[in-house]
Amino acid sequence: MLNQATRQPSENFAMKKLTRDDLYSLEKYTELRPGFRDQVMAHKKNRQVAIGPNATLYFEDRLTMQYQVQEMLRIERIFEAEGISDELAAYNPMIPDGGNWKATFMVEFPDVDERREALMRLKGVENKVWVRVAGFEPVRPHADEDLEREDEEKTSAVHFLRFELSPEMIKSVKQGVAVAMGIDHPAYMHQVDPISANTRDSLAADLSG
Repeated sequence: MLNQATRQPSENFAMKKLTRDDLYSLEKYTELRPGFRDQVMAHKKNRQVAIGPNATLYFEDRLTMQYQVQEMLRIERIFEAEGISDELAAYNPMIPDGGNWKATFMVEFPDVDERREALMRLKGVENKVWVRVAGFEPVRPHADEDLEREDEEKTSAVHFLRFELSPEMIKSVKQGVAVAMGIDHPAYMHQVDPISANTRDSLAADLSG
């Protein structure tokens, strides 16, 4: 039996930041990890959008962030209060606030040399991602608010994006209108129009109003 932080979140619960009380001890997590991991992996399937062959948006929420924190504590063997607080401070900002979607954006090339060359061509790609609620203009992300991930030569393979939606957009998403996503960088132009209904419905749970 998993604790309350692993249940399918209600609208308000989904936006609450994680606290130490929401986390398992290392011992308890080791015991529950196989079932918890299966639950999270199933949940994540409806929260990722591949845009073309080499870029994917992985939309985060309270459950995905709890899993991330628990995994970091397990890997690093962190059990002291200060270390746990540091992990929560790092990952809580990725939980949506009710008016936005937050995503890990990954540029994915399996070959190291190909990836290096692609990241040079794709400089600035993180600012060329968009989401569009049917009937509205595309929304561009606030990218990498925690730290700069691009240098003068290339972009990073991983970015963190925040898409702010208007109240009217939120209402439309909750009513089930289509949502599209894409990238319009000169070196990489792909879109998904629309995303699957399952993904849209999962992302609608991130929004309040």
